[in-house]
Formats: sequence, structure tokens, C-alpha cells
Amino acid sequence: MKKLLDYEDIVHIRLVSNPEVDPYGKKVLFLVTRMNLDKDRYESNIWLYDVERKSYEAITQGPFDKCPKWAPDGERFAFLSKRLLKEEEKGHELWIGKINGGEPRHLVTFPLGINSFDWSPKGDLLLVVAPEGEIEEDVKHIEDIPIWFNGIGFTYNISVHLYIVDAKSGEKVKVTEGKVSVRVAKWSPSGDRIAYLVVKDRTKPYLVDLYVYDLKEDRHISIVEGYTAWDLDWSPDGEFIAFLGHNRPRGFTSHNRIWVVEASGGEPKCLTCTLDRNTINTMNSDVRGPSCTSKIKWAGDNRIYFLVTDGGTVSLYRVSSENHLERIIGFREGIVDEFSLSWKAETIAFTYMDPLHPKELYIKSGKGIEKVTNFNEFYLSRIELSKPKHFKFKASDGIWIDGWILPPPHMKEDEKIPWVLYIHGGPKSAYGWSFIEEFHLLAAKGFAVVYINPRGSDGYSEEFADIRCRYGERDYKDLMEAVDYVLKEYKFLDPTRIGVTGGSYGGFMTNWIITHTDRFKAAVTQRSISDWISMYGTTDIGFYFVEDQICCKPWENPEKCLEKSPIRYVDNVKTPTLIIHSFEDYRCWIDQALILFTALKKKGVETKLVIFPKENHDLSRSGKPKHRIERLKAITEWMEKYLMKENKNQDI
Repeated sequence: MKKLLDYEDIVHIRLVSNPEVDPYGKKVLFLVTRMNLDKDRYESNIWLYDVERKSYEAITQGPFDKCPKWAPDGERFAFLSKRLLKEEEKGHELWIGKINGGEPRHLVTFPLGINSFDWSPKGDLLLVVAPEGEIEEDVKHIEDIPIWFNGIGFTYNISVHLYIVDAKSGEKVKVTEGKVSVRVAKWSPSGDRIAYLVVKDRTKPYLVDLYVYDLKEDRHISIVEGYTAWDLDWSPDGEFIAFLGHNRPRGFTSHNRIWVVEASGGEPKCLTCTLDRNTINTMNSDVRGPSCTSKIKWAGDNRIYFLVTDGGTVSLYRVSSENHLERIIGFREGIVDEFSLSWKAETIAFTYMDPLHPKELYIKSGKGIEKVTNFNEFYLSRIELSKPKHFKFKASDGIWIDGWILPPPHMKEDEKIPWVLYIHGGPKSAYGWSFIEEFHLLAAKGFAVVYINPRGSDGYSEEFADIRCRYGERDYKDLMEAVDYVLKEYKFLDPTRIGVTGGSYGGFMTNWIITHTDRFKAAVTQRSISDWISMYGTTDIGFYFVEDQICCKPWENPEKCLEKSPIRYVDNVKTPTLIIHSFEDYRCWIDQALILFTALKKKGVETKLVIFPKENHDLSRSGKPKHRIERLKAITEWMEKYLMKENKNQDI
């Protein structure tokens, strides 16, 4: 008999990630990560899938190996690890391994870590993007912003530079100088040039320039300036560079596009502007492993490959230089999460998930699509999971809204059950046909979970996503109209026992909801925003995000900041509210939780504050295993306390 999901079951899920196909399409490196509850850590090692033999095996022992990347010869691979460093130490080591056996060889250590790396075409050099600098251990003398960054810590003295590393000796040469932040870099096919994306103004980290470094002339050439960009790749002939990004026509709400520019400079050409969807994966899931795979790839068939978020799905697309767009891998009820290609894309490796299955490795070849790993099948075959039901409703302004409802695995006929409205972060991210372990846990504990993509979400048009200056308006109406719709359509939902929760923007919206209605009987606000004025100056992105999204500066128009701050309306709160926050959350700093908690206590509202030490904004996705379990318990127990006792005196 199958069992219901419980708190500690999350540690049994294997996180399959980071597929890397060799140049010939014969082998695939990938990563498998597990949660070690006894040691309270994540452990990962590298595996190899043989396409012809259809078998896979572990080729490194770990426990901290990640980011495998093939050398051009298809025999060697580089990867990051912490085999020599202590677990708690910062930094990464770059190692070289061989698929035909033997112990990997340590190449070089970067004391502050490695952000990305790339093999040269001859396989004799490696291009490394890595931070450098020094932060005072005692008194901090700060002259730059941002002061800190989520998941990293203090960054005011840190720059990110480009290095060339000899693949034999490990000797490194620094290529860039100054207070810059290199985002990503790639070798040209001939190996004589390097294209890289770089932020030159620390106060405007969203302004990214594309440069080419000519090794022979030792010269940095500006190609494109002022875009917001995330990844790039060279054309096979080395004449063009593609990059993923946008030029902010709708601020940070703008969709990423695929752009191409001549490697010698010129005006970028947009290849995907006819596709009004975001060309990047923004789907929510809480069971992803580490990944360093490229977001775009210009293959030997002279087409550029990339992911597209569309409604509740993510698919793999490709586009030619003539703007011919086509979807080549997509599923009606599933997510393509990462991908990698052989040289001419004869072999495509990708990870896939759906609401009932965490990610596994899949291969697309001339024989079609095949699932090739089964790391989670045995364990999940013993767990009773329910499948979400998709619904669409027309909002009051005529726009269709996507939503899903996940019922408990076992319901009695005519039973009225408590339920939770769960709101995603972003706001420009999305819910859909992905695996979210937390939702299944809530369902196993007897709750239905309702989740939608309100205005502001990704997966739809730019206009749909653009709620700048209007947070808490149309997005709030969509959520409240969704509550009305599901109560009308799904009679098993109890209208008297509704909870609400969400994190980041979802935490902001939870705070907004409890300050504007008392129809919810319990709320859990996570890593939230209560006050845009303090958010502006205390967080890693606040000083530009708040201007763009809320359209206010605290010293110019504080009334606008306050108008959109839930703390302004705290006198209206009646809902029992649990506040969850991480102590090192520099995206939404802990002051946001303290402000709300203090106000609710002064008002006499039932409230509780749970703070997780040594955790950041990503607690729900990559926090310590024990903390993740403790968080799930806190949320569930709060909802049980206020929702599980049926209100028989209220007319339903």
C-alpha cells in the first residue's frame, strides 16, 4: 500500500541536473545531488550516460562535484569541486577528469569561487569567470553599492574578472581590470577571441555591455552597450555573436529575446521579437540541483537553441538567422528544464519534470525522445501523489487566467476540505506543470492547494507581465477572482477555511491580502516585503528594482512607496499570520519581517515569527535540509491550527 508524503521524504528525492553532451553526441555528463540529513548538507557527483550502450554510471565520488563540461576531444572534462577546501570555506577548485578512468587532477583553486568556465577550442586553455577582492573581517569601510548580495554576503569590495588558465599547469592570467563584474564569457571557434558580458557601473548592475577581447592584439573591443543580458554564444563561423537579453522596453518586466550582432560590432538584430514570450526558463520548482548549462546554444546546424516559458510549460525552441522559429521539444503537461546539444544537434540531452515526477535525464535523437534515467522512480512509486487539475477563468476585465488545483490524495465524497492559495514570487515567474514537493506535502496533510498565474506572471505577453507602478491592483483582483471561481467550480473546497501563503513577491502579496481583506483564516508570509521605503536601501537589488517596479524613490515621492507598502494598511489585519524569514536574506532583508511582526504584535493580531539563521532568500529551494524540513513543518502546523477545525456554525 502506498504511503502519504511526509516532511522528511524530501531528502529521498534525487536531484538530476546539468546535462552536458559531448561534441560527438555519444556521451552525456550530468549531475546527481542528494540531501544528506545526518550531515545536513547536499552531496553531488558526476555521472556519465553512454548513448549507444544506453547505460549510466557514476564517474566521480563527490561529495561536492558540480558543473561538468567536456573538453573538445570528448575524452576529458573539467568540473568544480571542494575536495581540498574545507566544507565551510569559500572558493572552488577546478579539476580535470578523464572518462577512461584514473583519478581527476586538481588544476587551480579560486579562493572566492568560480562563476563559470569554458574550454578553448584546442582544449589547452580554460576561460574562467571568478570574483576577487577582500572584505574586512572586522570594521567594514564601505564606499560602493551594492553592499551585499543574496547568497554571497558582503560584495562592496568584490569585482568579477576574466582569467585564462593553462589546462596543464594551472597557471592563470587575468584578462580584465577595474571595478567590473564579468557575467559570462565564451571562446570564439578559432580560439583567438573571447566574447564576454560585463557590468561596468556597480550602481547600475542591469546595464550589461558585450565586449570582444582579441588575444593577438591584447585589445578589448566594445560591441554592444546598455542591454540587460544573461548569456551569449558564437556563430560556428565566428562572424556573429548571439546574446540573450533585452533593452528594457518595459523595464525589468521586459521579455528576454535572442539577439545577433556582428562580432566586429554594429546594430543587434532581434530574432525572436515576433514571439511575445520570455526566452528563458522562469518556472517554479523546489527540487532542482546545481546547474551550469548554457541558456542559449548556437549549434553547427547554424541555428540558435533556447528555452521558452509559455503558459504553464517550458519548451525548447530554435531560430535561424532568417528568423525562422520552431518549437522542437515541448510537452502539454511538463517542463523542459535544461538542455545541451552535440555539435550539429543530432543528440539533445535535457532534463524534464512534470507534476508527478521530479527531473530525470532525457535524450532526443533520430530515434525520438527517450527517458534514460530513473533515479526517483522506485521511491516515488511507493508514495501516493495526486495530480493537479488545470483550470482557466476569465477575469473581470476579460483576460483569461491559468490556474491549477492540487487536491489531497484521498477525499471522501461530499467532503468539505480546507485549502491554501499559494502565490509565486517574482512577480515575473510562473506556476505550471512542474514538480513542487511542498504542494504535494500540503496535499498529503489534507489541504487542497490552489495556484494561479495572475497579472505580473511570466509565460504570457509582456503586457500581461507589466504591473509596474500598480502592484496590489490588477494582480490582487486576479487572485481574489480566482478564489471566487474555484469556490464556484470545486464544491469540495470549504469557503470558511482558506489559507494564503507565498514567498518574496508572493510574500508581499500575502501581506497585501491580509491588509485588504479578512476572508482568509490563516496566512504564512515568507521572505516578504512589508515596506518599499526600507526595501529600497537595505537590499541587494532594492535601489533599482523599487524605482522600476514601484516607481518611487523614498526621498522624492515617499507617498508612492508608502501607498504600495502593506505596512501602511496594517490596522486592517485580523488574519492570524506566521512570518518566516532567513537571517541572511539580502534580497528582502529581515527588517521587512521585523516591521510586520512588531506591528501585528502591537495590534494584538495572532502572529509568530520564525527566523532561520545562516539561510538566505533561497531557503525553500536550497536551504540546509534540516531547515527546509523545519520550514515545511512550521507552515503546515500553522495552517492546521487555524484551518483544520471545521467551522460548523457558519453558513456555507
